[in-house]
Formats: sequence, structure tokens, C-alpha cells
Amino acid sequence: MFPFVIDKTDSNSYARRGLLTTPHGVVDTPVFMPVGTAGSVKGVTPAQLAATGAQMILGNTYHLRLRPGPEIVAELGGLHKFVGWDSPMLTDSGGYQVFSLAELNEITDAGVSFRSHIDGSTIRLDPEIAIGIQEKLGADVIMAFDQCPPIPCPREEVESAVERTIRWAQRCKDAHKREDQALFGIVQGGLHEDLRLMCAERLIEIGFDGYAVGGLSVGESHDEMVAMLQKITPHLPADRPRYLMGVGKPRDIYEAVLRGVDMFDCVMPTRNGRNASAYVASGQLKMRNACHSRDDRPMEADCTCYACSHFSRAYIRHLFLAKEMLGPTLTSIHNLHFYQRLMRRIRELILEDKLGTIPDEFPVVGMSDRNEPDDPRDN
Repeated sequence: MFPFVIDKTDSNSYARRGLLTTPHGVVDTPVFMPVGTAGSVKGVTPAQLAATGAQMILGNTYHLRLRPGPEIVAELGGLHKFVGWDSPMLTDSGGYQVFSLAELNEITDAGVSFRSHIDGSTIRLDPEIAIGIQEKLGADVIMAFDQCPPIPCPREEVESAVERTIRWAQRCKDAHKREDQALFGIVQGGLHEDLRLMCAERLIEIGFDGYAVGGLSVGESHDEMVAMLQKITPHLPADRPRYLMGVGKPRDIYEAVLRGVDMFDCVMPTRNGRNASAYVASGQLKMRNACHSRDDRPMEADCTCYACSHFSRAYIRHLFLAKEMLGPTLTSIHNLHFYQRLMRRIRELILEDKLGTIPDEFPVVGMSDRNEPDDPRDN
């Protein structure tokens, strides 16, 4: 049901160009998946999202569990129909949100009880429930329920989380019944190489349709993340997709692609867009800065997105200062388009064995998150 074919591997790195086939279409990898937390990529319509070049989007099991509820989504035809997106979708298991967002009441090998961040009600989630919810939602790719330890964290706590993640992974595999959904396991282990490799080995023994690396981009440095990927990804099956969860800075994506990662998701394009930060090849623009007040140029000269094709920097700055909702929408559209343009160029350069040249075209892949300073004249 879910063939994954590698077309080309970069001769100078572990980067690979592939095709993942799902019931709702074929995905070119490496791929960046915009995040539709509650069934909506914030601020943009599905048509606008498709126009950016997005191939696959992510929904959040934790949030969709709380509202509207998986039974309602299933009753109304499944997640694709419910949100108006007929291309591939992925849902996470809710594990990260449970351990980072909710107020935990109890965690045992049986499962987790927590309080809803919406109304304070007590909710239970375990491997069987997480799989059941995702099967009702009906995404093409679903994730095993895992425990994501924070960084830093005492080693004994990471060991406990890894063992529990492995036990829960087996229960997820046993509970998974829908053949039209791919199930991915999640490698945990913090910054401990031996725990990561042990977790990967045990998950491979269980057998999954793809393998994710979780628990990174949660407090460690960029160099620590890259070093861990360098050690982990060569041990993951070459014939299955590799997914780095929640990682979205351009430089992080580029370095992870070099180490053989195929799939990414992050809220950064839209979150930054809502906060007036626009990605361009040379870095980021802060659209509230006064230097844009009379600038009739688009956010990026060679960008073909709707925002850059129709509006100036001056107008977009005006929208933010006037608190008009169109400003965040246009900047989000541009950022989503930028990410897809970056990924498309990465795929092209892998085919040409020239991936190492991409920092010349996109200097942002060598930069930290922000590089345009605040303007003291801003209102």
C-alpha cells in the first residue's frame, strides 16, 4: 500500500531523493509538511496551501481528540473530507503534546491520564486509544504513541521513557488494523547515542512502515541535533521513510537532509508569518521594521507566491501595523511557498549531485533563526 522508492542518493552525502506513494497521492521526498494543528494550517485556505506547492500536511491527534473529537470527524467522512484537503495527510499520536502541553495526572506503562488544557477535564490516552483515534481520523500516515523526554533530562528518566516507548510501540503495532494507513515508529533517547540506537534496533525488530526521530528540537543545540542524526540515521532501514519530527529551521532541514532524513514538519512558516517574519533566501525580514515603510519591492524579488506577485513590502508592513488579518495571511503564504521552493531545489540538486551548492542559492540554510535586527523606529 505504501511503496517508498529511492530515485537517487547524493554521491557526497546520505541525502536521497524518493517517492512515497499513499492512498491520496505520491509525495516527492525530501518533503516539508505544513502543520494543521486542529485541522487547519493557520490563516490559509486549503486552496492557498496547495498553491504554495505543499504535498502533505500534518494534523494533531491531541487537539483533534479534544475538539471536535474523532467520532465527529469519522461521521463526517474522515479528516481529508472534513478539512477539505484531498492530498496526503499525517497525524501524530499526541504523545508530544501530552507530555509538553497538558497537566499530567498519572503516567504508567498502561497509559497516561492528563487534564485538558481547554476545560480541565481528565482524559486518558494509551497506545490502543491513540491508534483508535488516528484510525477514525483516517490520515494516510499515523504515528505510534511514545513518551518524549525533555532535554536536558536525567539519564534514568530517558531510559525509562525509551523502554516505555518501545513497549507502547509494540502495542500500537498490535492495535493497528487499517491497511490503508502506514504506521511509523518513533525513535527516542534524548542525546544518549546508546539509547537511541537501542530504541531504533528494537523498533526495527517490531517492524514499521517508516521510522521517525522524535525528541529533538526540544532544547538541544543545533550541533547536538546534527551530531545525533549523524549517528542514528545510518542505522534506520534504507527502504523506509525517515521522518524528523517538529524540526523546521532551514539550516536544520538542510543538515538533516544531508544525513538521510526524508520528511519534516514544523509550525515555523506560519507562526513566524503571523509574527511578521518573512523567510527569504538571504535570511529573514521583519515586516514591521520601518525600513519597509516606502519599499515598493515584494518580500522576495524572484518569488512567485501570491503575496510577492501582488503586494509590496510597504503594504504588508502597513497591514501589520494596522492589525489587519491579511498581513499574517500573506506572510504565511509567502513563508509556506518559500519552504516548498527550498525543498524543491533540494530535490533537484540531489539529482544533480550538487546539494552542497545550495548555501550559495539559499544563504539562510547556514544561518540561525533570525538575522535582521529589530528596528528602533518600529511602532
